[in-house]
Amino acid sequence: MSDREALQGFLDKWRARWPEWAVAEAFVPEAQRERAQAWFALRDELSEAAWGGDDPRPGDAKLGWWAEELDGWSRGIRRHPLGLALQKVAAPWDNLAMCLPALRASRERPASLDAALFALEPYAEAVAGVAQHLFDSVAPAPARNVVVSLLAERVLRHPDGATPLGDLDVRSWARGLLGRWPPPGDGTRPGRIHAAIVRGRLGRYAAGKPQALGRLKALFTAWQAARG
Repeated sequence: MSDREALQGFLDKWRARWPEWAVAEAFVPEAQRERAQAWFALRDELSEAAWGGDDPRPGDAKLGWWAEELDGWSRGIRRHPLGLALQKVAAPWDNLAMCLPALRASRERPASLDAALFALEPYAEAVAGVAQHLFDSVAPAPARNVVVSLLAERVLRHPDGATPLGDLDVRSWARGLLGRWPPPGDGTRPGRIHAAIVRGRLGRYAAGKPQALGRLKALFTAWQAARG
């Protein structure tokens, strides 16, 4: 399998999880569409390593590998196929690598939702900084916007409550995140669109509805987010 085919496989995997993007990406500049998908697929790979599975050790090993990989991207070295669409952009990949321990630590059950938001902010700031460079944004998204979206994705990853967080009331967390969700701030158009879809899904989950947005709802949500 060529690197290009492998890259497409990761993009297809991410799009299968987020079918709303098929209509939402109409509001992303065409030149940025593959890069946006690759960026969100990378975020998904890192989140899965941190939060997936019952045993944290495989995920720890993957995050260790990714730390080396991302540091290599900052020095012009690439191994992972997602780097085909991302690595050549002069973004602070090394800072993202250095902040992966905060993502790894977020697997542990926090004392409260506010504690979870605070603990993940270093990683969220790194994510916002990379996205700013990837999509030529004037300013990065506020870290609080990113961290709320990241935690929402974690809730949506385990809608039945089967998380490594024991008896945590995940639906209550969903309502708490919705109540703390800041209004859209600075940041990239792809990031705002993605976050709006995540928020829409979280609202449906909190209301006891199926997660995925319908095509018309996804289109309207993306249009609103693209306007800023």
